[in-house]
Amino acid sequence: MSTPVLLVIAHGSRDPRHAATVHALTARVRALRPGLRVETGFLEFNAPSVPRVLERLAAEGVDEVVALPLLLTRAFHAKTDIPAVLREARTGLPRLGIRQAEVLGPSPLLNAALEHRLHEAGVSPGDRGSTGLVLASAGSTDPEAIAVIAEIARELRHTGWCAVRPAFASAISPDRPRTEDAVRALRAEGVRRVAVAPYIIAPGRLPDRIAAGAELAGADVLADVLGPAPELARLLVRRYDEARAPRRVALSA
Repeated sequence: MSTPVLLVIAHGSRDPRHAATVHALTARVRALRPGLRVETGFLEFNAPSVPRVLERLAAEGVDEVVALPLLLTRAFHAKTDIPAVLREARTGLPRLGIRQAEVLGPSPLLNAALEHRLHEAGVSPGDRGSTGLVLASAGSTDPEAIAVIAEIARELRHTGWCAVRPAFASAISPDRPRTEDAVRALRAEGVRRVAVAPYIIAPGRLPDRIAAGAELAGADVLADVLGPAPELARLLVRRYDEARAPRRVALSA
């Protein structure tokens, strides 16, 4: 049997920067794992769609695909949309084996990618003790996804930042502040320097909302989205390898 194809499943966006960033990331994955066939499919807005990619691979005689959601948390798309698309493909393409990999986060590699982007934006390790950090995610109505962002913020607080607050670009409620709210809250606590780190993979409407909020509240530093960060590319390869690993079957006593 041939090596499974890696199918990276991205959400898609009307913003052309989104697809361009996804393709730059998958190009870095190919460079990390020469010989691995990497395809990209989108849930909406961009082509090719996930079903079309799977149909093409099946027509070419591909035996197996690892479908990797390009998602940072297990929210609606990971729990509902993608499984539904893959179930339909399994029914229509019975000779094509399809495994769904885990979402990307949480992972130390994602935290490393965040720090990479912050360093590029001018925040050095020595600045952490005097800098407050806003961890700005896309947001979700899924409690599990929100809890993951809160936990990552707590973890980052223990890496030297003087304060860390989560923020959300959508699904706003009193316990899910906007970027500008989080920046202002840190200022109110006496934090003089505030950096905003988007916990988002590719540019688009929500990252633009984060950037606008950071500017509105006068944040000192705005890092770039994660994009094709080398740490993120390594994480995609890791999730692919994990999905390929033999599944352990629990033995009854």
